[in-house]
Amino acid sequence: MKETPLQAEVKAPKKLKVPNLTKTRKRSDYLWAYLMIAPTMLGLFIFYLWPIIQTFYYSFTEWGAFGQYEWSGLDNYKRMLEDSNLLKSFKNTGIYIIFTVPIGIFLSILVAVLLNQKIKGKSVYRTLYFLPVITMPAAIAMVWKWLFNSDYGLLNYLLSLIGIKGPQWVSDPKIALFSIIVVAIWSGIGYNMVIFLSGLQGIPKMYYEAAEIDGAGPIKVFFKITLPLLSPVIFFVSIMSLIGAFQVFDLIFMMIGKGSTALENTQSIVYLFYQHAFVLNDKGYAAAIAVLLLIVILIITAIQMVLQKKWVHYD
Repeated sequence: MKETPLQAEVKAPKKLKVPNLTKTRKRSDYLWAYLMIAPTMLGLFIFYLWPIIQTFYYSFTEWGAFGQYEWSGLDNYKRMLEDSNLLKSFKNTGIYIIFTVPIGIFLSILVAVLLNQKIKGKSVYRTLYFLPVITMPAAIAMVWKWLFNSDYGLLNYLLSLIGIKGPQWVSDPKIALFSIIVVAIWSGIGYNMVIFLSGLQGIPKMYYEAAEIDGAGPIKVFFKITLPLLSPVIFFVSIMSLIGAFQVFDLIFMMIGKGSTALENTQSIVYLFYQHAFVLNDKGYAAAIAVLLLIVILIITAIQMVLQKKWVHYD
């Protein structure tokens, strides 16, 4: 049966489609979010991820005298197994890490705890301890090299006043590495101290008040309250200090001469990388050393992440 014109006019109108404003707003928010992080992500890719990819590729190549290279496969990695200098560099770096990381963290905690007390002029002390952090490493190395000078250095002069002949601090192969370790610990205390201070100030005072009521002494309070609650900060500092210690270069480069007899006993992994990349123009082998260092750091960091579950307290 056909509809009459009147029935067609009375028929209900079709519903209009209303746009979903929630979805549109979400898409707009995502777009603006991606636009905001795009410069940072682009910088990370250009200056971090892409060099890592290039280094990994170059580790399988052999470089010529004029910047040309060719594929060499696993030759660079096979060469590592027979390189005594690489093994020596790992040994030197290991000794450097064993001393600088634990001692540096211990002294930083000690200084942070002392400067967290109510003492006069603590702002001045904090500034003095932090000054080495904002000082150029080259300047620090040159000052300490003068202090360590065996002929006219301040340390040997002070020792001569009490009848002791000072050693050759930076040229004796037996003690040159330990001289660098002293400088590294001294220059790193200020940075870690600031981080530990922020962690200490985040500990609720009610724990210390309760311990004082119970009659706990300062040593017991430190080991039972301060250290456990500071463990997440200690964990963070230990990871950052370990990674930084693996990459030590500037102090060795500035304090130890290229022709020094102590260079072999102070040469780090990064210094060996520098030698092959920029002195010997053996960039393929240098890239392989960098890849090996990256793998070692990743493995040790992963071990730290697993072990932290046993001693780090987040509650």
